[in-house]
Amino acid sequence: MKTIDVTMVRIYVTEGNGQMERLLAKLHDEEKVRGATVYRAVTGFGQSGRVHSSTLLDMSLDLPLVLEFFDEPARTERIQEYLSTLVKPGHMVSWPARVTVED
Repeated sequence: MKTIDVTMVRIYVTEGNGQMERLLAKLHDEEKVRGATVYRAVTGFGQSGRVHSSTLLDMSLDLPLVLEFFDEPARTERIQEYLSTLVKPGHMVSWPARVTVED
Protein backbone atom coordinates (compact mmCIF):
# COMPACT_ATOMS: atom_id res chain seq x y z
CA MET A 1 0.00 0.00 0.00
CA LYS A 2 1.07 3.56 -0.62
CA THR A 3 -0.42 6.99 0.03
CA ILE A 4 -1.07 9.78 -2.43
CA ASP A 5 -1.87 13.45 -1.98
CA VAL A 6 -5.47 14.49 -2.59
CA THR A 7 -7.62 17.52 -1.95
CA MET A 8 -10.85 17.21 0.03
CA VAL A 9 -13.64 19.56 -1.01
CA ARG A 10 -16.75 20.21 1.05
CA ILE A 11 -19.79 22.06 -0.31
CA TYR A 12 -22.68 23.35 1.82
CA VAL A 13 -26.16 23.66 0.24
CA THR A 14 -29.75 23.11 1.32
CA GLU A 15 -32.26 20.61 -0.02
CA GLY A 16 -34.63 23.34 -1.07
CA ASN A 17 -32.36 24.92 -3.66
CA GLY A 18 -32.25 21.81 -5.88
CA GLN A 19 -28.51 21.98 -6.56
CA MET A 20 -27.52 18.55 -5.28
CA GLU A 21 -28.56 16.54 -8.33
CA ARG A 22 -26.66 18.83 -10.69
CA LEU A 23 -23.56 18.81 -8.48
CA LEU A 24 -23.58 15.01 -8.17
CA ALA A 25 -24.10 14.55 -11.90
CA LYS A 26 -21.08 16.78 -12.57
CA LEU A 27 -18.87 14.92 -10.08
CA HIS A 28 -20.01 11.39 -10.91
CA ASP A 29 -21.01 11.35 -14.56
CA GLU A 30 -18.72 13.99 -16.04
CA GLU A 31 -15.67 14.28 -13.76
CA LYS A 32 -15.63 10.75 -12.30
CA VAL A 33 -13.96 11.91 -9.08
CA ARG A 34 -12.31 9.31 -6.83
CA GLY A 35 -15.05 9.52 -4.18
CA ALA A 36 -18.00 11.58 -3.00
CA THR A 37 -20.50 11.45 -0.14
CA VAL A 38 -23.60 13.50 0.67
CA TYR A 39 -24.62 14.09 4.28
CA ARG A 40 -28.05 15.35 5.37
CA ALA A 41 -27.72 17.45 8.49
CA VAL A 42 -30.13 17.49 11.41
CA THR A 43 -29.75 21.22 11.99
CA GLY A 44 -27.66 24.03 10.56
CA PHE A 45 -27.49 27.71 9.71
CA GLY A 46 -25.43 29.85 7.39
CA GLN A 47 -24.84 33.47 6.54
CA SER A 48 -28.56 34.33 6.66
CA GLY A 49 -28.76 33.17 10.28
CA ARG A 50 -31.93 31.19 9.48
CA VAL A 51 -31.86 27.84 11.27
CA HIS A 52 -32.80 24.83 9.13
CA SER A 53 -33.96 22.03 11.40
CA SER A 54 -35.54 18.57 11.28
CA THR A 55 -37.72 18.97 14.36
CA LEU A 56 -41.21 17.49 14.25
CA LEU A 57 -42.73 20.96 14.28
CA ASP A 58 -40.60 21.96 11.32
CA MET A 59 -40.46 18.87 9.04
CA SER A 60 -38.49 20.90 6.58
CA LEU A 61 -37.53 19.75 3.13
CA ASP A 62 -34.93 22.48 3.26
CA LEU A 63 -32.40 20.73 5.49
CA PRO A 64 -28.69 21.44 5.19
CA LEU A 65 -26.75 19.12 2.89
CA VAL A 66 -23.00 18.62 2.79
CA LEU A 67 -21.38 17.21 -0.33
CA GLU A 68 -17.82 16.05 0.18
CA PHE A 69 -15.50 14.74 -2.53
CA PHE A 70 -11.81 14.15 -3.12
CA ASP A 71 -9.36 13.65 -5.94
CA GLU A 72 -5.91 14.69 -7.08
CA PRO A 73 -5.16 18.36 -6.31
CA ALA A 74 -4.96 19.50 -9.96
CA ARG A 75 -8.33 17.89 -10.76
CA THR A 76 -10.09 19.30 -7.71
CA GLU A 77 -8.73 22.76 -8.43
CA ARG A 78 -10.17 22.64 -11.96
CA ILE A 79 -13.48 21.24 -10.68
CA GLN A 80 -13.70 23.89 -7.95
CA GLU A 81 -13.25 26.65 -10.53
CA TYR A 82 -16.32 25.35 -12.36
CA LEU A 83 -18.34 24.67 -9.18
CA SER A 84 -17.67 28.20 -7.93
CA THR A 85 -20.04 29.36 -10.69
CA LEU A 86 -22.82 27.18 -9.18
CA VAL A 87 -22.19 27.48 -5.44
CA LYS A 88 -22.53 30.67 -3.40
CA PRO A 89 -19.27 32.23 -2.22
CA GLY A 90 -18.30 30.93 1.21
CA HIS A 91 -20.13 27.60 0.74
CA MET A 92 -17.18 25.57 -0.56
CA VAL A 93 -14.05 24.75 1.43
CA SER A 94 -11.06 22.54 0.68
CA TRP A 95 -7.95 21.18 2.35
CA PRO A 96 -5.06 18.83 1.54
CA ALA A 97 -5.28 15.19 2.64
CA ARG A 98 -3.69 11.82 1.95
CA VAL A 99 -5.39 8.60 0.85
CA THR A 100 -4.09 5.04 0.98
CA VAL A 101 -4.19 3.19 -2.35
CA GLU A 102 -3.00 -0.18 -3.57
CA ASP A 103 0.41 -0.29 -5.24
